[in-house]
Amino acid sequence: MCNSVVLGVDVGTSSAKGVAVAVDGTVLGVATRTHRVDRSRPGWVSMDGEIWWQEFVGLCTELSRHAPDGFAAVGVSGMGPTLMLCDADGRGVAPAALYGVDTRGVEQIHQLEDLFGADEIYRTGDAYLSTQSVGPKLAWFRTYAPEAYAAASTFHMPASLLVHQLTGAYVLDHQSAGQCTPLYDAAHQQWIPERCEQVAPGITFPRLAWAGDRAGEVTAAVAAQVPGLRAGTPVTVGTIDAWAEAHSVGATEVGDLMLMYGTTMCLVATQDHRVRHPRMWGSPGLVPGRWTLSGGMGTSGAITAWVRELLGDSSYDSLTCDATASGPGARGLLMLPYFDGERTPILDPSARGTICGLTVRHTRGDLFRATLESVGYAVRHHLEAFHEAGVEPRRAVAVGGGVRSALSAQLVSDITALPQHLTRIRVGASYGDAHLAAGLVTDVPPVAEWNPIVRVIEPRHDPAYDELYQLYRRLYESTRDIQHALAARHLASATDPGPGAPDVPDEG
Repeated sequence: MCNSVVLGVDVGTSSAKGVAVAVDGTVLGVATRTHRVDRSRPGWVSMDGEIWWQEFVGLCTELSRHAPDGFAAVGVSGMGPTLMLCDADGRGVAPAALYGVDTRGVEQIHQLEDLFGADEIYRTGDAYLSTQSVGPKLAWFRTYAPEAYAAASTFHMPASLLVHQLTGAYVLDHQSAGQCTPLYDAAHQQWIPERCEQVAPGITFPRLAWAGDRAGEVTAAVAAQVPGLRAGTPVTVGTIDAWAEAHSVGATEVGDLMLMYGTTMCLVATQDHRVRHPRMWGSPGLVPGRWTLSGGMGTSGAITAWVRELLGDSSYDSLTCDATASGPGARGLLMLPYFDGERTPILDPSARGTICGLTVRHTRGDLFRATLESVGYAVRHHLEAFHEAGVEPRRAVAVGGGVRSALSAQLVSDITALPQHLTRIRVGASYGDAHLAAGLVTDVPPVAEWNPIVRVIEPRHDPAYDELYQLYRRLYESTRDIQHALAARHLASATDPGPGAPDVPDEG
């Protein structure tokens, strides 16, 4: 197998990425397909899930030139927990509702808490219900999209849908299932049949396995249509992108913390025991015996993209240069990065982006600096939550597109006093998928040997950030009621449901 090539594919929020990798870890080729999610209604963040398979076929076809004898194995991952209702053949019956950034299920959160008890849900599933949870999304479709729900018999996340298309298997990994609160029993690592029937009657739930397990083999029908694939090629079960991303940089050992800089920011801490925090997400890890406590912002890279567009599509390098000149504290500007509500640790879908301290003398560099610093303050808030849960990272590993900006990652270290380790290869989740795939066909070494640490971002202490962080925390508390009132007005003003949307009431 020394000349074998494996394929890793990840479906993210703004793009799908594929990578062809030799079984010694050498990257032979990378391909990307960009896409956009639908935000046509406040609180809704959805996507036509049929695109995921189309993009997979395109990526596989493009990368097949690196595997003239066909790929030896395939690994997959995707954004999640994302809910796509499907029929028995894996055809979508409605656009997929994305992870916690889709906030339309708030009403159903309260209903399910009344039904099962909020604390009992937390006890059995290691997380309270939030917009991140799959259970309320299922209940929302049942209530507000009854025709689509009636046509459904299964549900998928991006990775499980690709697996189903490739192999015919209907399977979900334990990590993803662990975020299907309140339907998964963390202690026994299995579905809770009574809750599944109450929340989603008529839906068949997938069998459970681990991310790197063999889900099945590529079917002859698929192999005949997709270049690079052969009948019988093994396919991994796959997982959610952030966990595949953590695996891609070897940040899955006990005591590791992964920071994923993407459209949103995600943080995953790995432990050897169940760990909880009432405002974070506890779940199984990628392999048996590993557990994770995680959190995620509603926006991160999405805000920097918004600011760039607002400023006339200014180049990132130019804005970074201006932001560097602005200096710590952005000359008196402070931002709350809650531009799509916020997930952890405030769990507030009605939170809103806030820019405080503006004057006519502020520049675009100040605004961009405040944007980058807001991410650092949010990460610091998460680190405090980890500490409260008894999780003290022994090392932090950074990955994702945002790491390419020296300033943005440096500011996170400066504000948090957290050194961040960078690996040689930062392709992302698809590289982690490739490593898991290689494990199906050869005795692959640990990913740390594929992808060693090459640099550490050391914090530069500035006492100003300690004071500014306290102001950041106070700013949310002081303006929360105003944010909620404005969020309600925004929702009330949104009268256009958008193309193809069911006729349902708006909610946050």
